[in-house]
Amino acid sequence: MNTTYNVRVYKTETRKNKDGKVTSYRVLWQTDGKPWKKPFPKEAQADTYRSALVTAARNGEAFSLITGEPVSWNRAERSDMSWYDFACKFADMKWKGASAKYRQDIARALTAATPAMLGNKQGKPDDLDLRTAMRRWAFNTKQRSDAPDDVAGTLRWLAANTKPVATLADAGPVRDLLDVATSLLDGKRAATSTVLRNKTILQNALDYAVELKLLTENPIKGLKWKPPRTTYEVDRRSVVNHAQARALLDALGKQTRSGPRLVAFFAVMYYAGLRPEEVVNLRVHNVVLPDLVLNEETGEWEEPADDWGELHFAFAAPFAGREWTDGGTLREERALKHRPNGHTRTVPCPPPLTRILRAHLAARYGRGPDGRLFWGEQGGELPSITYRRAWQKARKTAFTDQEYASPLARRVYDLRHACVSTWLNAGVPATQVAEWAGHSVEVLLRIYAKCIVGQDETAKRRISEALGE
Repeated sequence: MNTTYNVRVYKTETRKNKDGKVTSYRVLWQTDGKPWKKPFPKEAQADTYRSALVTAARNGEAFSLITGEPVSWNRAERSDMSWYDFACKFADMKWKGASAKYRQDIARALTAATPAMLGNKQGKPDDLDLRTAMRRWAFNTKQRSDAPDDVAGTLRWLAANTKPVATLADAGPVRDLLDVATSLLDGKRAATSTVLRNKTILQNALDYAVELKLLTENPIKGLKWKPPRTTYEVDRRSVVNHAQARALLDALGKQTRSGPRLVAFFAVMYYAGLRPEEVVNLRVHNVVLPDLVLNEETGEWEEPADDWGELHFAFAAPFAGREWTDGGTLREERALKHRPNGHTRTVPCPPPLTRILRAHLAARYGRGPDGRLFWGEQGGELPSITYRRAWQKARKTAFTDQEYASPLARRVYDLRHACVSTWLNAGVPATQVAEWAGHSVEVLLRIYAKCIVGQDETAKRRISEALGE
């Protein structure tokens, strides 16, 4: 509980400066043994305040352990709202308009921060049980009411033992909240992306607390807090060249079971620069391939001389998990990243990819349920664990031990980086590359700055020509 009836009010203390002149009058009292003091410039003001405290104590009113004053004095009844109740309310407020992945991010940030807001530790459940209950149930609007009995008991303990949001009016508790939310379980600072994401979510949450009049201002905005240094540049060491990419695709094709059906999946990322969540959502109607031409000499249908195709698509399907999507699916179909609903993206399909896609469509696994280009062996969505395992196995087969231990193509996403780098180094204008990749030009050049090679030599040659050398 955050209130008490154990109150003692002392005589008003007169404060004097070095010259012996009275400077203020200070009212002193205790709530459950915790000392409080409040200064006033005039004696009458101090007497009025002290009398009010005494009257409230004699009338048997509950005193807040957070403010030290009678609970009835709170200007808003919600000022004693617990952190747990507020965090659930914030998650609920965000739920409808948030993507499934962002819902997860909110739950993770609130779960990381809540240990800083625990009050009474008596009867505290196991730390792992607490984190699981918060992340999977408490801060999931869809799941909370269906929590199993043991989890519900953990949530009841949380509801009764988290401090009020009002405690965050002081800088100390706010700094503790931010430090805990941006740290790992061992106390070390989390990854830069996690730090920035959790800090942003907490700042948004406390903006909501101000909106609810639980706080008068957002305390995070007033903190002197140094954010970690960030880099958005692609590590050139992670980018494969064309020979390495072909070796990886060959290694995939030789894998048993899932390997051959995944060659085109990875090829689309390498040759067309799509994100994994975009590739996994491709349908047959998104692929436009050139018509085959008849070779009159052999009588066989062959690839045309100009065998470029195109990919047209308007949706992506990021993985989130059934408990976070509205429809209970593993992935949530959404508009393309950085684009409004209904906007499409067209990406050229170069000859090597055209041939790979044509072979994929001709195979028995080329046209899945709902016209999917890529699907699981059981007929459902392609599990991310399936293509990630296949990718690591291909790296192990195609690379030397030194290459395998390096950052080279360590992530599936690195294939997209390799594609965009190839476009830029081929001299394709940045505006065109940005359109194909689904970036702004500014973001494109910032991210791929270290992957554009050869420009330094060109610049030196131009300077030499200008100097008449």
